[in-house]
Parts: sequence; structure tokens; C-alpha cells
Amino acid sequence: MGQLYTILFYAIEIYSFALIAYILMSWFPGARESSFGSFLARICEPYLEPFRKIIPPLGMIDISPLVAILVLNFATRGLAVLFGY
Repeated sequence: MGQLYTILFYAIEIYSFALIAYILMSWFPGARESSFGSFLARICEPYLEPFRKIIPPLGMIDISPLVAILVLNFATRGLAVLFGY
């Protein structure tokens, strides 16, 4: 069971870093149109879309990715509780 926890924990951590990279790419013109940006869009947008439907942007600032990362953080903590860590 320890290996399953480790795999799931690191998968969530890597996905969190991918989300952060995808969010930061919005600050640089043309970064999301690169091949790396397209790859991140394919893996991040399906997860971010439900949050964007629920949480409206505040002017020019979209806070839904922050909530999405917070949910991933809660999932990591939930895994720790489930596996007894």
C-alpha cells in the first residue's frame, strides 16, 4: 500500500507543477502556442474547465486555477489520511 500512496502522491504533485507552469505561461505572449504549451493545455484544461464554469473571473484575474490547485492539495492530504500517513 505504501507504493500506491507514493505513486499517487507524486502523480498529484507533478500535475500540480504542470498546472502552475500552465498558469504562468499565460503571462508570456505566445508561450501557450508552443508545443509544450499545447501539451500542457491538453492535460490541464479538462481539469480547469469545471472550476472556470463555477468560479467567474474577477475582472481580468481568473482565480479558478488557484482553487483547482487548492483542491489538489486537499486530495493529497486526503490520500495521506486514507493511507494512514
